[in-house]
Amino acid sequence: MLLPIAGLLLLAVIVTTVWLVFKATRPPSQAYMVTPETFTLLSERGLKATSEEWTNRDGTKARGWLLRGMEGAPAIILLHRYGADRSWLLNLGVKLNETTNYTVLWPDLRGHGVDPPVAWSSFGGREAEDIGAALDYLRSLKTPQERPLVGQRFGLYGVELGAYAALRAGVKDEMVRALALDSVPDTPNDVLNSAVRERTGLNNGLLNWLARTGVRVYFFGGYDNTRACEAARNMAERRVLLLAGNGPEELKASTIALAQCFPQTANVEVNGELPLTGYNLPSATGEQGEAYDRRVIDFFDRTLRAVP
Repeated sequence: MLLPIAGLLLLAVIVTTVWLVFKATRPPSQAYMVTPETFTLLSERGLKATSEEWTNRDGTKARGWLLRGMEGAPAIILLHRYGADRSWLLNLGVKLNETTNYTVLWPDLRGHGVDPPVAWSSFGGREAEDIGAALDYLRSLKTPQERPLVGQRFGLYGVELGAYAALRAGVKDEMVRALALDSVPDTPNDVLNSAVRERTGLNNGLLNWLARTGVRVYFFGGYDNTRACEAARNMAERRVLLLAGNGPEELKASTIALAQCFPQTANVEVNGELPLTGYNLPSATGEQGEAYDRRVIDFFDRTLRAVP
């Protein structure tokens, strides 16, 4: 008599798990808040950003906007949070290019943006490899005279999911000399838990456990849940700016704690009480947004500027 009931319960658990995995790995998609074309129409500045595509290291396609800088200057990659897209950081990147003349690349992380070429997110693990491919793409850029466009220094800026992926990618590439990391999660599981909360409207321990179990099965053992602190321990001789403040408390705590994980040879700055973070940057007032952007731009300007 109990077997049918047990079978129904098991079926309910399986269906719930599949639903959670599908909802979490497929971030919400919406139209871009602004594009280079609409930015040009809304401002007096001409924006020469182009839409580009390249290949990730696993053979999938990637895309982003590219704004070319001065020949031989550094390049910066701007990486959004889970549930956002490249348009969230367009204004910051334009200001960065105008102030420093660095090349700027805005990728859509996998699973994000309008009709993404890769439909799913891995919450940080595969995204870190994708950033490596984006760095390779920047290194391949040429001037009209067939000289390398970008110099030997790169910077990474990321928020939440983007910050975790940037940290993991920066460890593996010695040309990444500066990282500005905003609201860094401790692990991809934290991004997954937040995704479940955002996508279902529920903050439940059982649902989070089912989602984590389902994601491990979904990725066939390839789900990477490395702690951010573990990655930071291997990041020597880099300049790092950690940003946290008005946003999710768990991200503020994990970002401030991350500062203790870097080796002594890394130069780490911590801003842990910001009235505005990249997590909620689109909702900022003009004055708040300008102050935040200026902090990030000044960091990259002084850390990547080549010494004559």
